[in-house]
Amino acid sequence: MLLQDPSIHEAPDRVSQANRVTVLGSIVNFILTGLKLLAGILGNSAAMIADAIHSLSDFATDLVVLITMRITRQPMDADHDYGHGKFETLATMIIGVALLLVGAGIGWSGIKTVHAAVDGETIPKPHYIALIAAAVSIVVKEWLYRWTVIVGKRIQSQAVIANAWHHRSDAFSSIGTLAGIGGAIVLGDRFTILDPIASIVVSFFIIRVALQISYGSMSEMLERSLPAEEKEKLLKLTLTVAGVMDPHNLRTRRIGNYIATELHIRVNSELSVIEGHRIASEVEKLICATYGEGTIVSVHVEPENED
Repeated sequence: MLLQDPSIHEAPDRVSQANRVTVLGSIVNFILTGLKLLAGILGNSAAMIADAIHSLSDFATDLVVLITMRITRQPMDADHDYGHGKFETLATMIIGVALLLVGAGIGWSGIKTVHAAVDGETIPKPHYIALIAAAVSIVVKEWLYRWTVIVGKRIQSQAVIANAWHHRSDAFSSIGTLAGIGGAIVLGDRFTILDPIASIVVSFFIIRVALQISYGSMSEMLERSLPAEEKEKLLKLTLTVAGVMDPHNLRTRRIGNYIATELHIRVNSELSVIEGHRIASEVEKLICATYGEGTIVSVHVEPENED
């Protein structure tokens, strides 16, 4: 994961951009949930009903993002010396887990339906209303994914990007639903089993995305360091400050959208305490200027000849 563009910390409307795209997504998801559920019931489509449940989970994660972004904008306080950035990581993890549960639920429901069909149970033939609803959902959710991921990357918000993938997983779900419903309608009663089979296939796509999202957020929650190449860049940046020698003992971690870093530097042992402090301050200012004012930096100064 690359260090963030410093310009994002200078934009006062970061939270408002996240809120705007998420509110729109929540409205769309709420409407789609109702339409797809109605189409699934009227259209005799188990895949469409499962798709509606997926949209409902999208709506729930939209609320999680909105609440989280409201918390992360709060300044540091006595209970959170490093700010509230971890709440964004927590939101990303919640979205990933929600996706995992939705994918597993859709897959299990499809498996039970297919098993029942194999045992001789008749699967109702879906109607065209379910097919139309699936097509509409694909177009709307793909558009919503594209817009949301653009905003998420622009403001460097992992929670918003994760939510965008939740939108796309809904589009994937609707593609599978469209294929299953279409096949069941076009090929006749003998192929109505395609409807639940489609939901099983789609569940694998959803679970895959969920695991990717959950892994990234879990790594941040467990204080995983920044990638080695990023740490190397940071050390080289430190060496550009006059008077800095041998930067070492570098420690890094992410706090939501920000980073926290600690490092030791050596300076000429004949320098005064005031001059050594000035060099350390220059290092801190340079790192913050490069990676954003929200960056937390701690620099420890050592004399050059100390072991």
